[in-house]
Parts: sequence; C-alpha cells; structure tokens
Amino acid sequence: MSIETATQLDGALSTGQPYPYQRVELVEPDWRRFPGWKDVTAEEWASVQWQRAHCIKNVKQLRELMGDLLDERFYADLERDQAERATMSMLVPPQMMNTMAPAVEPHGPGSLTDDFYVDPIRHYMIPVFSDRRTDWSSHPHAARDSLHEHDMWATEGLTHRYPTKVLAELLPTCPQYCGHCTRMDLVGNSTPVIEKLKFGGKPNDRIGDMLDYLRRTPSVRDVVVSGGDVANMPWPRLEAFLTEVMEIENIRDIRLATKALIGLPQHWLQPDVVEGVNRVATIARSRGVSLAMHTHTNHANSVTPIVAEATRAMLDAGLRDVRNQGVLLDGVNADPHALLDLCFRLLDGAQIMPYYFYMCDMIPFSEHWRVSVADAQRLQHHIMGYLPGFATPRIVCDVPFVGKRWVHQLADYDTERGISYWTKNYRTSIEATDDEALSRYYEYYDPIHTLPESGQQWWEQHGRLDEASLKAAEMAEASRRTAALQAY
Repeated sequence: MSIETATQLDGALSTGQPYPYQRVELVEPDWRRFPGWKDVTAEEWASVQWQRAHCIKNVKQLRELMGDLLDERFYADLERDQAERATMSMLVPPQMMNTMAPAVEPHGPGSLTDDFYVDPIRHYMIPVFSDRRTDWSSHPHAARDSLHEHDMWATEGLTHRYPTKVLAELLPTCPQYCGHCTRMDLVGNSTPVIEKLKFGGKPNDRIGDMLDYLRRTPSVRDVVVSGGDVANMPWPRLEAFLTEVMEIENIRDIRLATKALIGLPQHWLQPDVVEGVNRVATIARSRGVSLAMHTHTNHANSVTPIVAEATRAMLDAGLRDVRNQGVLLDGVNADPHALLDLCFRLLDGAQIMPYYFYMCDMIPFSEHWRVSVADAQRLQHHIMGYLPGFATPRIVCDVPFVGKRWVHQLADYDTERGISYWTKNYRTSIEATDDEALSRYYEYYDPIHTLPESGQQWWEQHGRLDEASLKAAEMAEASRRTAALQAY
C-alpha cells in the first residue's frame, strides 16, 4: 500500500469516527489583546513575580484589564455573584486569564462580552450570577465540607480517609481560586456568603503533628501533599517537609498537588524550584519512593506551550509522572469531544497523564456545574477506545463517607429522585468501631433539574424541608436498601 493510499484511508477512518482525532499544536495566546496588558513584555510575562503581582482579585482590576471590551451587564452580573453566591473570592493569575476567549480579536466597546460569557474557563474561574440556577442553586444536601474531610482529620489538616493514604493540607491558599473548589470552606479569603474555616495551630506545629502521626502509623504508605496549593508554600519549607516525609520508612508514594502547573507555570520554571525538585527527586529514587505531581485543568485551552515547558522541567528534574485530575463541569467540559480534546492536548502537547475526572462535589451554589451520575456514565462510555488504556481517565464520584468510586460502581440507583447508592470495602478513620460501615448504603444526589418531572416534584415537596425532616423522609428508603444489601 502506498503512503498516499494509506493517508487517504486514515483520513476516511478519522472523519468517519464519532470523534475525529487530530493533533493540535499548542499556542500561547497574545496577552496584549487586553488593554491593560498591551505593553507587557515577554520577559515580564515569564516572571512569576510579575504574574503574582498582577492577579485579578476584584471587579475593579478586571475593569482595568479589559477596558471597555466588556459591557456593564457583565460587571453587574459579576458584582452580584460576588455579593450573593460566590463561595470563593476572585484570584485569577494572568496566565489563566489569558486562556479565556483566546481566539477573539476585540473590535470595540463591549465586543468581548458575548464570547466571555460562553467561555468555558471563565465559566468556572469567574462565575457570574446569571450562571447559577435560580430553582435549586444549592442541593438540599449540599455542605461546606461535602466530603467530611475535617471529620477525618487525624491531626489538624491531615485527613486520613483511606486505609493506606492521607491528605496533608499544608496551607489554606492557592495561586488561583476556582469557583467550584471542593475545599471552599477552608481555602482562600472569606466571601459575603462563606466565613472560612481557619487553622488553629501554628504552621510548624501542625506540620510536626502530621509527621509524628505518619511515624506512628505504619499502615500509611501514600501522602498527597496539598492545601490549598503547594506552589504557595516557600520552596525551602516544602523541601524540608518532603525530606522528612521520605525519612519515614513506611512512606512509598508522595504526590504534590498543584494547580499552578496550569495557572502559574512560571512558578515551576524558577531555577531554584527546579533545582529543589531535582534534589527531592534524587532522594526519592535512592529510597524507592515514587514522587509525582498532580495538577488540575478542566479545558484544552488551558494547555499552552509554557505549561508544556514547566511539565518538561518537572519530568527532567526527576518526577516519576505528572498527572491531571479534572472536574466534570457543565458548560465547561461535560461533553465527549471537550474531554477528549483536553486529554489529547495534555498527553500529546504537554506529557501530562489524564488521570481522573471527578464529578463536581455537592458544595453550596454548585448546581449549575454538576451533572448526574447517568450523564457521567455516558461520558465515560463515549471517551473509551480513543486514548491509550493507561491514559484513559476514570470518571469518579467522590461519595461522602466513602471516597472515589468509578461511576459504574454504584450499588443501586433511583433515577426518578436522582439518588445513587454506594457501598465500600474499608473503614475511614472515624469508623473503627462502626460495625455497619461495610454493610451500609451511602447516598449521592444528582442535580434536581436533571430529574424527570416526577422526581422534581418529589424534591419540591420534601427538599424544601429542614435538614432533619428531609433526612427522616429518606430514612425508610435507605433502611430498606441497606437491609437488602445485608441480605445479599
């Protein structure tokens, strides 16, 4: 077969597939299209100090950046959301801001408004009031700490949720604040609707307590180092913590959690940080410890050349892997093509492994982002077969009091009321004496607007009740299902 014939055959196969794969070259959008950055040089853009100093933190700064490219309806929409709905304060690094409406050439006053409204990255980084649902802006079972991580703190900031893994929340800040943040009760500044939790202990005391717990708990082999974001911790302090963790014999895996690889890659390109990562990675290899980085991006437009450059620097410094943990968000990526575009952009362009897509957690005012379990199952089905098996992300539901479960692992599903029932095979740190922990059904709730009319009517009748009454209304059904599980 000739090369020409093979090319024609490949083209026919590609165009005939539901998803036509095409490798796309990464592009860094021109930040000078925004009036406030028209004179910013490439040297300034590459500076992490400049990036941090020019984050967008409020409506006034957004106006200064955008000039008259956005009209007043958008600014009013944003101001109302900040006052009445936002669970996260605004904090958008220039790098992240520059990936919003990246292909648009402004053509006068208000010309960017419509494109900005529909932009997928804007949708979760700068939510506005009109994005939110007005029927059920929050689910009746929404909670500030929807995963009950604080209930499972072994020491302040150290969540022991799984048998062999812990989450170390070293600090409560990030270089960027995503609107859908699952740790919205702890991370960032307080907003008019959310008074944030504050750590009580001093940082050094908290870290010391974490290390002491790891030393006396040999069942723990895996530490996720997070926050907040480890990029906001001064590197010498982070390196000292990682070095001490690696001295603990039972620790075999360490994962650094950072959105900054996407939103502030300039941080991970600093020579002192790259050299520090190399030192830590060298120690890790010598001790048989796997050191990896987990980042978080939700749309292909966020993956640019400088992100690829930072990832390459981390891999060259000795990290075993760089992986992405995205979140399924309606209006952002809850579409098979959008997910595959992102996965291939990560894999082909930046050498980042697509790893997980989480369903958006049941935090307050998140219903416009969330999708149903059934929709998540369909998305998992539609992305199968295109990516290498090792790089095909798993779509997971993080079930309260259970943990990550593949979306097809549910035990039962009331699709009318949107209640899925899940089981588990281990106890969390708060269930050592709970005899029924492994024989109980645990509930997760679909967004009410995705349910059939009969289901929506049920929630209209029961979901407006106070929490105690709502729980009582569901207990009979939950008891029946738990009894059925135990009999099985």
